[in-house]
Amino acid sequence: MVRMSQVKVPVQSLLKVLPLQSARTGIITDAEERLVIQAAAKLLGIKADGVRNFVIKKKSLDARKKSQEKNTVYYIYQAELNCDNEQRLVKRYGRNDVLFIPENEKEKLTGSMVSFINRNIKNGNALYLNSNKNKRVVVAGLGPAGLFAALVLARAGFNPVVIERGREVKERQRIVNGFWNGEALNPECNVQFGEGGAGTFSDGKLNTLVKDKDGFNRMVLKTFAEFGAPSEILYLQKPHIGTDRLAGVVEAVRNEIIRLGGSVYFNTRLDNFICKDGCVSGVKVTKIDGNGTGVDVEEIRCSHLVLAIGHSARDTFYNLDSNGLYIEPKAFAIGVRIEHPQDIIGYGQYGDLYKKLPPADYKLSYNTKDGHGVYSFCMCPGGYVVNASSEPGRLVVNGMSNYARDGRNANSAIVVTVSPGDFGGQGALAGIEFQRKWEEEAYKQAGGKIPVQLFGDFCNNVKSTGFGGILPDIKGGYGFANTRAVLPAVVGNLVEEGIIQFGKRIKGYSREDAVISGIESRTSSPVRITRGNGLQANIRGIYPCGEGAGYAGGITSAAADGIRVALAVINS
Repeated sequence: MVRMSQVKVPVQSLLKVLPLQSARTGIITDAEERLVIQAAAKLLGIKADGVRNFVIKKKSLDARKKSQEKNTVYYIYQAELNCDNEQRLVKRYGRNDVLFIPENEKEKLTGSMVSFINRNIKNGNALYLNSNKNKRVVVAGLGPAGLFAALVLARAGFNPVVIERGREVKERQRIVNGFWNGEALNPECNVQFGEGGAGTFSDGKLNTLVKDKDGFNRMVLKTFAEFGAPSEILYLQKPHIGTDRLAGVVEAVRNEIIRLGGSVYFNTRLDNFICKDGCVSGVKVTKIDGNGTGVDVEEIRCSHLVLAIGHSARDTFYNLDSNGLYIEPKAFAIGVRIEHPQDIIGYGQYGDLYKKLPPADYKLSYNTKDGHGVYSFCMCPGGYVVNASSEPGRLVVNGMSNYARDGRNANSAIVVTVSPGDFGGQGALAGIEFQRKWEEEAYKQAGGKIPVQLFGDFCNNVKSTGFGGILPDIKGGYGFANTRAVLPAVVGNLVEEGIIQFGKRIKGYSREDAVISGIESRTSSPVRITRGNGLQANIRGIYPCGEGAGYAGGITSAAADGIRVALAVINS
C-alpha cells in the first residue's frame, strides 16, 4: 500500500466540476475523487488507470498562498492506494510525504487498542477475555465521555446503569429554547446539563489536538457516522456535526445502549458516592421533578463508578471533595465572545473564492509583551452566541452553529488562561468560586441578560448605547452593558491587546463595531479529579472521566477518554 499525505488540487480546478452545494459542504464527489487520483498518479509518475483501491483519508483547505499566487487556494488530501511496483515508485519519489506500507503492517495503523476492541467485541456479544461480568457499573453523566463509556461497556456484554441529571435530548432542546425565549432557568436541565452534555449546544466540532496513538479518535468518528452523523466527518480535517444534527446522533447511541441491556435514567443527579473499605460500593442520587427540584433521594449499589459529570457540575464537585475524593485545581481560560459578519471572515481567509467554499473558520493566538497568551477558542462559523447559564444569578455565554453554518455572523471566544495563582482563594475548588464571582458580575451588568458591547467601547471601558454595522446573532435576551467589567482588569487588557493584533491578520477583525459579549468562563474544567493506576481515583472503583474530570477538552477527546476508561473498567 502507498500512503500519500500531500496530494494537492487547486480549488479552481475543483470548482469547474463540482456543484456549488458540494463545494460549500466539502463532501467528496466522484468527479472530485477522479481529480485527486489524477494528482496522486502524477506525483508517482504513473497513469491514473494504474491506481487501485484508492481511498481519501483526509481533506483540508490550504489558503496560505492565496496572496502570493493569484489567489490560489488548494485542497490537500491524504490518501491510500495500491498500484504496481509500489516500493520502487516510493523510493523514486524520494520524499517523506509518500510512504510504502507493507500489507502485513496495515493493521498496526488502526491503533493497538482499537484493534483489541475490534477483535473482542461483536455488536453486543461479550468476547472480552476473562473479565468478570458480575460487575455492577454506574456511569454518571451522559455527555460524550459517559455516552461512549456506556456504549463500549454495553457492547462488551455489561449492563451499565447510566444516570443523567438533565432530560433526554429532545425535551432538553424544548427546555433550553424556552429559556432563551424568556422562561426561567432550569438549574438541572440547560445548556450544560442533559443528554449529550454541553457539546449538544455547540458547533459539534470533532477535531482535536490530542494524538491518536491508540486509534480512539478515529473510533469516535466512525461511531458517530454509524449512528447518523454526516459521513464526511471521516475525512474532513475539521469535522463537525452541528447542533441540529448532533441531537439525533446522541439519541441513537442512547437507544443502542438500552438495546444491548443498559439502563438510562434521566432526572437523576449524582450527589455522592458510598465507600466501604476504601472502595466504592454505591452512589447517592436525587430524583428531579419537572421544575428542576429534587424530590427523592435514593441509593444505587455498584462496584464501579464512571464519573463523567461534566465541567459545570459544581455542586457534585463540592460533595465529592467533602467525601474524600482527591481533587486539585487546574488552569482554564476566561474571556468574551466576539462577533463579525461571516463574509468578513470568509473574504479574509479565502479571498474572492469564499462564497464557493465552506464557511471559513479561524484559529488565532498572540503572545503579549509580558508573556501572556491570548487565543481564539471554540470558533463558530455562521453561528450564534448563546446564553449557557446553569446557576440562578450567574451568567455565561458559549457559541453554537448548525450543520449548515449559515448564520450571518461568525463568533469565537477570545480568552486568556488563568491559573490557580490567579483565583484569589485556596483549596481544590477555588477555580469554581473564581468562575462564580465573574459570572455573577455578568448577570448583574444587564439585569440577567447577556451583556453586549461594541469593541470600541470595550477599549474605552464604557457602556455601549447602540449597534454599528454589525447586529448580533444571539440565543437569549441581551442588553447593552460594559462587558469589560465582567472580567478581571488584567484579562480585559489582554483581550483588548489580542483583538487589536488579530485585526492585523484578518482585515476588519478589530473594527470598533464588532460585538462583544460575556462572560466566557466554561472553556474547560477548573478542577482535575486525580487518577492513578488503572485510571482509578484514590477511592478504588471510581474512574474519573472526560472533560469535567480534567482529562479532555472537547467532544472527541472526551468521548475517547470514555472509551479508555470503559476498557479499564472491563479489564479491572
